[in-house]
Amino acid sequence: MRIDILTLFPGMFPGYLNESILKRAQEAGLVEFHLHNIRDYATGKHRVTDEPPFGGGGGMILKPGPIFRAVEAIKPADEACPVILLTPQGRPFTQTVAQELAQQERLILICGRYEGVDERVRQHLVTDEISIGDYVLTGGELAALVVVDAVTRLLPGALGAAGAAETDSYATGLLEGPHYTKPADFRGWQVPDVVRSGHAANLARWRREGALRRTWERRPDLLETAVLSEADKRFLQSLAEE
Repeated sequence: MRIDILTLFPGMFPGYLNESILKRAQEAGLVEFHLHNIRDYATGKHRVTDEPPFGGGGGMILKPGPIFRAVEAIKPADEACPVILLTPQGRPFTQTVAQELAQQERLILICGRYEGVDERVRQHLVTDEISIGDYVLTGGELAALVVVDAVTRLLPGALGAAGAAETDSYATGLLEGPHYTKPADFRGWQVPDVVRSGHAANLARWRREGALRRTWERRPDLLETAVLSEADKRFLQSLAEE
């Protein structure tokens, strides 16, 4: 996969992109990251990328010209790949959206800044708009990193162990349940016997019930769309009766 990121602040990215899973994914040839400074595609002596809005109002608006030229310079006209604007006005970013994007061979991410972008960018250039939450950030750079991280870890081989991403929170429609590691006794707090028993079926059910309980307690809305077995439903009913 190739991911192109268009931003006014490319220096914000290398520190994160070159560490941990993202670094290993690049070294393994699973993903390529390409940073593009939008200012490089501005014209004039001062390479201006923003202007006050027509009609007045607070803030500055990113001009359409540099953004259009940047995308047109890196994407052939006949290439059909998602061109995504990171904006608070976009559709919510979820694990399902990350899985959708991970199927693509290439993504182009545009980081919004200031008060926003010229509306013609939305109307005639981008193919999608994504928001990582109901709040406002200084720019789309952090949002782009969130998308990059969530998508990259879904690429086959990125996490090392096959299927590792399939048990993450949200991957199954539920939150993950509790996990334990050594020591078995830490300050008098014991690891549950079922975790140490080595009984695969019992451990699998315990993990499933742990995920169901945590989701029921913290994000019950997720249960409305999760795929539940009859055993799951009985367990949730027992929680409601406690």
